[in-house]
Amino acid sequence: MVQSRLLDIAISEFGTKGLEGASTRGIAAAAGTAMSSITYHYGGKEGLYLAAADRIAERMSAVMGDPSELSHDVAADDASEARGQIHRILGRLADKMASNESADWTLFVLREQMKPGEAFERIYGGVMGQMVRRLSDLVCIATGCAEIRTGRIATITLMGQVITLRANRATCLKLLERDTLEPNDILDIKARIDANIDAILDSMRAEEQGQA
Repeated sequence: MVQSRLLDIAISEFGTKGLEGASTRGIAAAAGTAMSSITYHYGGKEGLYLAAADRIAERMSAVMGDPSELSHDVAADDASEARGQIHRILGRLADKMASNESADWTLFVLREQMKPGEAFERIYGGVMGQMVRRLSDLVCIATGCAEIRTGRIATITLMGQVITLRANRATCLKLLERDTLEPNDILDIKARIDANIDAILDSMRAEEQGQA
């Protein structure tokens, strides 16, 4: 229990202040444990930081679930099924990004996105990497795209409209003149995301057919 609380506090502190700015003494005190506990279990601040990254990867898996739970193998010519799975995966992600479940570790991940290191590799090595690779494969099937790089670029844009619900939360709230996202807001945003997904996939499929 103490170790779990220690890691949760570390995630918040590292996310807010970064590796250099966070104080292991402050983290230990907030967790109600001694500094020696950090040294014993993690070797020091860097070890605690990497353990926090592992904790985030575990929590992402618990929040998002295994991508295989949302999708299954799709035949290379089953564009309709691939499209449906894209909608399901991004819909689940949108729900999580719109909620407050991910709030405490978002800053940590954003810092690693801006300046990736070993911690990012550990986070990406979990459900995050599995999800983006799965989406990329599904985009290629849904659009008939034979160029893997094209599918990956499209995946970046598809995910971007969902990630902004968390990464740009303050801007979203200002634009909507809200203090928090209401259920109807989330439904309307998800409906627009679904429409955008279809528009992007339709455009890519038309491009592929035009080149055929």
